[in-house]
Amino acid sequence: MRALVYDGQLRLVGDYPRPVPPPEEALVRLKLAGICNTDLEIVRGYMGFRGVLGHEFVGVVEECADGSLVGQRVVGEINCYCGECPTCRAGAPTHCANRTTLGIWGRDGAFADYLSLPVANLHTVPEAVSDEAAVFVEPLAAALEILEQVQVKPTDRVVVLGDGKLGLLVAQVLGLTGCDLVVGGRHEEKLAILQRRGIDARLADELPTEKADVVVDCTGHPSGFAAARGWVKPRGTLALKSTFHGNVEVNLSTLVVDEITLIGSRCGPFAPALRLLERGLVDVESLISATYPLDEGLAAFEQAQEKGTLKVLLEMG
Repeated sequence: MRALVYDGQLRLVGDYPRPVPPPEEALVRLKLAGICNTDLEIVRGYMGFRGVLGHEFVGVVEECADGSLVGQRVVGEINCYCGECPTCRAGAPTHCANRTTLGIWGRDGAFADYLSLPVANLHTVPEAVSDEAAVFVEPLAAALEILEQVQVKPTDRVVVLGDGKLGLLVAQVLGLTGCDLVVGGRHEEKLAILQRRGIDARLADELPTEKADVVVDCTGHPSGFAAARGWVKPRGTLALKSTFHGNVEVNLSTLVVDEITLIGSRCGPFAPALRLLERGLVDVESLISATYPLDEGLAAFEQAQEKGTLKVLLEMG
């Protein structure tokens, strides 16, 4: 099969071995996949991954042991867990010490003609949700994870920093809580996507000076932590959604003195993400900057790294 592989260099391979799924997994023929900031960071050295990139996808099941999903359009959770270790038994399988992660750690990903995932990880896509929207289920679920971790009250003041793909999704999800929300970014055309949905979105240097109960860093840059920290009021919460290659200097003393709750936030629930898309409560298709055939995957990565670009999709055809 064709596959976009990173082995120290990103390259398109035409004869990559097609996966042979074990009994508990399904073979998925891919239709569309999205390039994520994590994919861009991997080619800069993040996680030391080698293999087929990609973890945001929609596809059709071609094989599974019991045949139950064959022909169904699906998306898939990216963490493949053992189910037997203490962490899994404690109900936290996404943190399984034995896990592999699609296109990120120990498991080939979605920038290919086929992938294999456990049947338990797959979710069928409602008919009302387009392929283009379904690609966003994984990052939208990641945005929803914040509400799994933080109780955001309608009376809370909330600041989201970053107007990239994830920041725009996080802002839309938090906006549904009725909180006093403001979003800061650097690109007027991206902020306009939120403004059209009635969300207060401004250039970062135009944000009001009042500090917030909850701040979410979606900047994708090391400097974003410092900026986000500056907006949190004492006893507030700082949620981190950015992953990147490199380290960040942190003044831990100020976190202690101000009694700040610091939360790392990663993968989230797929079922509510699919419901939001089915009901049209979140706009994702405005976030699509371009679609490339898989054969032009290298060009797609080049555009995805250009400033101002939002989501770039790969179409398998």
